[in-house]
Amino acid sequence: MTGRDLDAFDLRPTADEMLARIRVDTAPARGRLRAYVGMAPGVGKTYRMLEEGHRRLARGTDVVVGFAEAHGRPHTLELAEGLEVVPRRRIEYRGVVLEEMDTDAIVARRPTVALVDELAHTNIPGSTRDKRWQDVEVIRDAGIHVVTTVNVQHLDSLADAVATITGAPVHERLPDEVLFSADEIELVDMSPHALRQRMRHGNVYPPDRTQIALERFFTEANLTALRELSLRVVARRVEGQLDAVGAGEDLPLVTERVVVLLDGTAASRRAVRRAAELAALLRGSLVAVIVEPVDAAPGFDRSRDLRKNVDDAVDLGATLVRVESADVPSAVERVAREYRATHLVLPHHPVPRWRFFPEPALSDRLIEGLPGIEVHLVGEEPVPGPR
Repeated sequence: MTGRDLDAFDLRPTADEMLARIRVDTAPARGRLRAYVGMAPGVGKTYRMLEEGHRRLARGTDVVVGFAEAHGRPHTLELAEGLEVVPRRRIEYRGVVLEEMDTDAIVARRPTVALVDELAHTNIPGSTRDKRWQDVEVIRDAGIHVVTTVNVQHLDSLADAVATITGAPVHERLPDEVLFSADEIELVDMSPHALRQRMRHGNVYPPDRTQIALERFFTEANLTALRELSLRVVARRVEGQLDAVGAGEDLPLVTERVVVLLDGTAASRRAVRRAAELAALLRGSLVAVIVEPVDAAPGFDRSRDLRKNVDDAVDLGATLVRVESADVPSAVERVAREYRATHLVLPHHPVPRWRFFPEPALSDRLIEGLPGIEVHLVGEEPVPGPR
């Protein structure tokens, strides 16, 4: 059988298969993943990773550096000394010999902990796997714990927003599931002013690159927005952990949560915007729920208008939840309970006067079913009267 024939029977998992396994795999035999997350290069993620390596080594843990990128930063280079480094794999690409992490060598070495920098990194063409996070999954499959780093802009769900904020495209992407499946996530935080000062002192980039970076990507406004995104990412993880720990327990919420009902009406369009304003004011999360009919397909006009409202909700940062149900109040109540909503924003649809026996209003049923929650009713824009 030829090499080409063998390729047809390649049993290595694909990226999609790895992601599917991440979503369901809780096997204790796998290595744990700890991720240091930061708003931008230079905040100290690699430094913190190497510090942790020294701490674990001092406690007698078998630690190796699978890959660490110091970018010429003197303090980071000094910290890398004293740690065992697994030699990198050399790959020729377009006549140039480049280096990548040698995943097979790390697995063969079988340390207790491997330090692997830049989780979102794209491997050189010709590598066994396309992305470094896939290499990390192979290392964890071997029972080796991994400590890694990632910048918030590389998350799939944030990359486009970051490109809009900074004006710089984000080429390397990391599926959100990879980061949020980590056993531990720790934020490496720094104020924008402090990071810019660190850059001016030559601790991030060489002098010939520093001024350009400060004027383009590393502006005070860009860094402030990136910092807020990184704080939200970690807050999202903490909220998820709080929900898991507090399942079945009456634990108080430490953050506000706003749930808004989406349909294809003009009132719903206003409700989404009001809900987003409320979530921003309260520094809380925003969830938009769409209740799909069980056996009736929506008409073209409703589908088109609903799509517009969904697009608005996504642009405003909402998490979308679709529920199939014939009973709208029960479906909304279920989502509000699941997400532990503190505020519920509903589009208000007045009951037609010709109805002699109207059903109880949606808001009345939800207030009855969700005592203690704040319910906000939002109507359509008022029609201007004649002058």
